Amino acid sequence: MDVSVIIVNWNTKEHLRNCLTSIYEQAGDVNYEIVVVDNASIDGSAEMLRDEFQDVILIENTENRGFAAANNQGIAVAKGRYVLLLNSDTIILDNCITKMISFADTQPQAGVIGCRVLNQDYTLQQTCFMFPSILNLILGCTYLYKIFPKSKFFGRENMTWWDASEVREVDYVRGCFMLIRREAIEQVGVLDEQFFMYCEEADLCYRFKKNGLKVLYAPIGRIVHLHGASSKQVKFEMVRQLRSGILLFMKKNRNRVIYVVACLLVALFFFLRIPYWLFRAAFSRRTRAQDIRMAGVYTTSFFRALFGWQALCIAK
Repeated sequence: MDVSVIIVNWNTKEHLRNCLTSIYEQAGDVNYEIVVVDNASIDGSAEMLRDEFQDVILIENTENRGFAAANNQGIAVAKGRYVLLLNSDTIILDNCITKMISFADTQPQAGVIGCRVLNQDYTLQQTCFMFPSILNLILGCTYLYKIFPKSKFFGRENMTWWDASEVREVDYVRGCFMLIRREAIEQVGVLDEQFFMYCEEADLCYRFKKNGLKVLYAPIGRIVHLHGASSKQVKFEMVRQLRSGILLFMKKNRNRVIYVVACLLVALFFFLRIPYWLFRAAFSRRTRAQDIRMAGVYTTSFFRALFGWQALCIAK
């Protein structure tokens, strides 16, 4: 088996159908299997798979176990010499999987490889990042990378200055498409299930690099990523979840002083945004209820961030 394609699904039935169809149409000559891990969807995703895609290996969870744990379930049954972690809201283009495996076979030191990812309008989506750090947290609080996206300093964390046009070694790639070598998983281990959603791919790539393996980006193949099909369903909760993932990464991989400073910076991130949402609520009747709710999320998150990732993260 060349590759095991593992897709975690949570209430994205139509996206999942389109994703699977694109795999069948664009897989090329590789020998592959598809494993879908469904995190207790209530939109009929599992029924659709049984009716329309009988050859897909389906693992049904009775609760939402999160992205990391569900992917680990897929990895446990995968037979491929490569494992491809693929989001359900993606579309495979131009025999991407075949091209990426052919490239990976020429890069034996690469633990994981990411491809070129496009938005729905085919503009470039940033999928290569630097690891979380104190400097990157400070810059993230300012949003200056949005004002100066071409700056190598302000845009360093999200690499917004780079056009992603060449093969490059990076800190980590986004989990929407991660082609992982089987031997790398056996050497380093699977995803850390303390991460419910967000930053689990950063932690995995960090462990790869610590063990001498490369993390590569290669614009050899292309996919479309609709971005956030699952998380948009719970956008208020995801505000906290992303930051809790960052703090867990810092707790695991940095020293105690850096972790405490990171907690303070994340708290500051939330605090600085409370006035914005209150201002919007005061002057917008149409979105007032949502704006007030978001202000409340940021307020509670400010206080909870002071106590670290466990206080900030969403209960599973």
